[in-house]
Amino acid sequence: MRAAVMYGAGDVRVEDRPDPKITQPTDAVVRVVASCVCGSDLWPYASMPATDTGRPMGHEFLGIVEDTGADVTGPAAGDLVVAPFTYSDNTCDYCAKGLHISCRYGFDGVDGGQGEAVRVPQATGTVVKLPVNADSALLPSLLALSDVMTTGHHGAVTAGVGRGDTVLVVGDGAVGLCAVIAAKRLGAERIVLAGRHEARTDLGRDFGATDVVAVRGEEGIARIRELTGGVDKVIEAVGTRQTFDTALGAVRDGGTISRLGVPQYEEGPIGPAVFMRNITLTGGASPARAYIEQLLPDVLNGAIAPGRVFDQTFSLDQTPGAYQAMADRQVLKALIRP
Repeated sequence: MRAAVMYGAGDVRVEDRPDPKITQPTDAVVRVVASCVCGSDLWPYASMPATDTGRPMGHEFLGIVEDTGADVTGPAAGDLVVAPFTYSDNTCDYCAKGLHISCRYGFDGVDGGQGEAVRVPQATGTVVKLPVNADSALLPSLLALSDVMTTGHHGAVTAGVGRGDTVLVVGDGAVGLCAVIAAKRLGAERIVLAGRHEARTDLGRDFGATDVVAVRGEEGIARIRELTGGVDKVIEAVGTRQTFDTALGAVRDGGTISRLGVPQYEEGPIGPAVFMRNITLTGGASPARAYIEQLLPDVLNGAIAPGRVFDQTFSLDQTPGAYQAMADRQVLKALIRP
């Protein structure tokens, strides 16, 4: 099969790799119908040390089940399924609490989703069957449930967003825009989107953002506070120290910050100044599997359309160009069709 492999910073290649096979009785093999490049893929694209072996890429995909192991129940050959970006058995103590990201049995070395086929471990607990055909116009929004939409929803849930709230979303990438959808869906009355890219913030307004703040740093914090007087709920969807500082500067004492962006820093403000403000810091990697079935009906009935974050489609062989286009901010989120 053909698949995308990263060999180092800026070095993504599409090459022939062995076809995935069932190796454990809990596995399934899924033939990929659609996948994408994630914003988190851009971190290794910018900094990964060169390697001779390469790293298969992609953790967001949906496709058709081709084969299943003897212990797989539920998904069957011919089913169109979506896979969350981590694998889980959906029965362990962590999964029972909705913390599938910490599943005791879910982590395993697997083929990347940016390819023609994937071996999916713990298939019974991981994949979710989709009640549409593989040519459905809803496929981009259903693909978004594998990561960006469920991650945006995780931010809104952990921040405690509810009806009538004022919410700040820091970051106009795909996750930030999906956090706007999620906050709107949960009843937020005012949503301030901090972002500088007009095409993206315009989409954010379509999704429900009521205000956009395009300036950064202390000026951006001052503008947010001028608009809102400070916010009680913040969703930080980038992961840099600067965006975290924006969240801290904009949140009111006693407020909540949910971090969704994978942190690109090791230390943060933890001293007396922050301590005295009684801020709740929450969020983290989304347990996407816990949210897919909650959000699926709203995608199917058109209440939300997170697939709009995919603004350009690439063939599998064009995947290296998709990475470069996203790194250059020419593309918000690249959809890949094998």
